[in-house]
Amino acid sequence: MKTFDVIQIVLFFGALIVLTPILGKYMAKVFSGDFSDQLSKSYWNPIRYFRLFEKIIYKICGIKPNELMNWKSYTISLLVFNFIGFLFLFFLQLIQKWLPANPQHLGNVEVALSFNTAASFVTNTNWQSYAGETTLSYLVQMLGLTVQNFLSAATGITVILALIRGLKNKTTNDLGNFWADLTRSIIYVLIPLSIILAVMLVSQGVVQTFDNYTTVNTLEGAKQTIAVGPAASQIAIKMLGTNGGGFFNANSAHPFENPTPFTNFLEMFALLIIPMALTYTFGKMIGSVKQGWTIFIAMFILCIVGFAIMLYSEYSNNPVLQHAGIMEGKETRFGIMNSVLFANITTDVSCGAVNCMHSSLTPMSGMIATINMMLGEIVFGGVGAGMYGMLIFVILTVFIAGLMVGRTPEYLGKKIEAKEVKMAIVAVLAPNFVILAFTAIAVMIPAGLSSILNTGPHGFTEILYAFTSAAANNGSAFAGLNANTNFYNIMLGIGMIIGRFAIIIPVMAIAGSLSAKKIVPQSSGTFKTDSGLFIGLLIAVILIVGALTHFPALSLGSIIEHFLMLSGKTF
Repeated sequence: MKTFDVIQIVLFFGALIVLTPILGKYMAKVFSGDFSDQLSKSYWNPIRYFRLFEKIIYKICGIKPNELMNWKSYTISLLVFNFIGFLFLFFLQLIQKWLPANPQHLGNVEVALSFNTAASFVTNTNWQSYAGETTLSYLVQMLGLTVQNFLSAATGITVILALIRGLKNKTTNDLGNFWADLTRSIIYVLIPLSIILAVMLVSQGVVQTFDNYTTVNTLEGAKQTIAVGPAASQIAIKMLGTNGGGFFNANSAHPFENPTPFTNFLEMFALLIIPMALTYTFGKMIGSVKQGWTIFIAMFILCIVGFAIMLYSEYSNNPVLQHAGIMEGKETRFGIMNSVLFANITTDVSCGAVNCMHSSLTPMSGMIATINMMLGEIVFGGVGAGMYGMLIFVILTVFIAGLMVGRTPEYLGKKIEAKEVKMAIVAVLAPNFVILAFTAIAVMIPAGLSSILNTGPHGFTEILYAFTSAAANNGSAFAGLNANTNFYNIMLGIGMIIGRFAIIIPVMAIAGSLSAKKIVPQSSGTFKTDSGLFIGLLIAVILIVGALTHFPALSLGSIIEHFLMLSGKTF
């Protein structure tokens, strides 16, 4: 690895750490409704116009932002809203042929693929069993996919806001208003940041046009069709919202989506900025910034350790090829370090964007990418989803700590009792069930095995990775697996829905339960949850749960492939 690579890594994470409290504080103000009246009246302050837009939305939609909801009402609103979004996107694809903004005259999408894509984008997974430039029209890409990129990301934010209020409230059932939280997430956070990023991407050469595809003559004299379209607007929110759905089939490895090293830096930066900042938002809203930094440090350690292991593996000598630093499957524009960093981050934060082929990573690197998702996408994780996923592990950690000292566990003054622990276990087990059970089904029937490209442990990893990506709402693919079949479209679609809502519902139940409890004053027996000891215990619980659950499956795939590679064998 070159000195320039080290400098970039330091600058990359350094800039993110510096901006975490700045954006985090801003979001805490937004979601708390804490705006300075004097500042908001300034004509030069964008908050003034955000607030005006917010009020217009409330007026048009008949939303009463001050009408508070309990956890059941909040959850029902969330589920109904997402179900309507699912139906809209599903039927939009089925009638694509007869809709405008379809210059290539693409046909209607078949039912199983429509179901998979609708489930994918509504659940913030953005798994793509299709090639965007040959399957979906401009209208479907914009009105369907891009809109859902905003809505699914905002949905994740609403859930963490409800959980924060549950931890902060004192003996009340009110968790806020889902519609107000959703609106503010989009207007104050996602849209402004997306506009800024889209403009920066366009300045670097990312395409944004409604022109027809261009046919050119190649140097060999053949004709080639160059796909274009309104890509930059979708790419901005796909990264900021940790969505991952590419406008083009090659995703962020495509030169029209990611043309320069600077756009590569921007896209990776966009992946992490909101999930990182939400840790500070959490600390600010509960009244203890130190608690937010504690969670940040735990996430950051897991992120850096995974990245270091991947780098070590990629730069080590490959006994099969007798060479270190293999470029196969990686972008020559970005190099090994940027490919590895992108792969680590995108699997950390529940985003399916890729700038290299994960199937071409070494077995050890591929395993880390898989483990990042198997842990529950809590290494910063998706927008909102990473925070509430991590807080599930926090609840389990304080419960285990309470058992150690023989005391009722507490977190932020709220007693963690049987109901909260049961719901936390459901939230942890639901995606793991999808990963293991659905993979087992796929490897036992011809419909599952017929889609793999490679044999042996690598072929098994193709299937395991796909269901891990679906259950974790990540959306990245290992490559090699032909997922555009009825079996995989339906199974992966179901897995995405379970992986999203079988976590959200228990989290909302926990939020409601905690909100109704009184806050217990700290005492000498209270286990501190903002110390180095707690960070170590939290990381240990996360790794133990992940290892115990998934080690047998990993041993059949990446682990055995690694040892076979060391002996000179490959698949």
